Amino acid sequence: MATDRLDPTQKQKGRLKTARIPIKLASPATGVRHPKPDWLRVKVPSVDSRFYEIKKLLRDHNLYTVCEEASCPNIGECFGRGTATFMIMGDKCTRRCPFCDVGHGRPDPLDPDEPNKIAQAVSYLNLSYVVITSVDRDDLRDGGAMHFVEVVKSIRSVSNARIELLVPDFRGRLDKAISILSNNMPDVMNHNLETVPALYKKVRPGADYHHSLTLLKRFADICPDVPTKSGIMLGCGETDEEVYQLMRDLRAHGVNMLTVGQYLQPSPHHLPIDRYVPPDKFLAIEKFAYSIGFTHAACGPLVRSSYHADVQAASAGVCG
Repeated sequence: MATDRLDPTQKQKGRLKTARIPIKLASPATGVRHPKPDWLRVKVPSVDSRFYEIKKLLRDHNLYTVCEEASCPNIGECFGRGTATFMIMGDKCTRRCPFCDVGHGRPDPLDPDEPNKIAQAVSYLNLSYVVITSVDRDDLRDGGAMHFVEVVKSIRSVSNARIELLVPDFRGRLDKAISILSNNMPDVMNHNLETVPALYKKVRPGADYHHSLTLLKRFADICPDVPTKSGIMLGCGETDEEVYQLMRDLRAHGVNMLTVGQYLQPSPHHLPIDRYVPPDKFLAIEKFAYSIGFTHAACGPLVRSSYHADVQAASAGVCG
């Protein structure tokens, strides 16, 4: 079909994009329009790559990936090399963060067979490293923690793949969620701060900076052998010093691994870009990260939290 040849860096439509309400600002974002610099250009995958094979598998099994739902710019590269970040618990988030391209709305009931479906996909693709993330599910008593665990159990029943969890903040359910997750440990625990604390009301409404730090610290204290990881995006209005202080905060809360990337506005209705950060500044941030004790730091314009997560984990000593 012609629709199978769409540019993967653009919004998927029809059957290639799940049906949900896009998260948009009340009116198109205003402000200075910054032209996209050359270093943010991405390649369209070749038609003989595994890109379309993986897309077909996901559609056949009614599975979601954050790669598609969040319009990740690296989708072509990651799908082409046979990796994907699975997004569980549906494609509708209970939050309305204006930077995010995942849809919002009333969530569907949990699919009890989803853990088995993901395990089958992991086995079929012969993955050695799997990232599992989710929408926010504030409607669930445990925020979806037990569903994460069921997915982990199902994958481990059929595969020796390393598992990284990229979890929401479990607002109001932290004790329950930490207890559930720490008794069924992943190989890497990831929770993104997304931005500096001064921008939370604008960028991450409904979330709390110190709550997110506490989540990471509590898990690190209970499971000291499991690396913790977090990520942020630049270009939302933060200052360089705020970024460096955030990195110090993460280290003070026991976080081992860091990702820093450029925010890209999904549409004119989303949060506007404040600046494009040049590659040399990302290199300076990466150098600072290592100087204060991060075991691994991936910093660059196109870096995302789960981009080359297997390589990041290997560099941090999680897997060979």
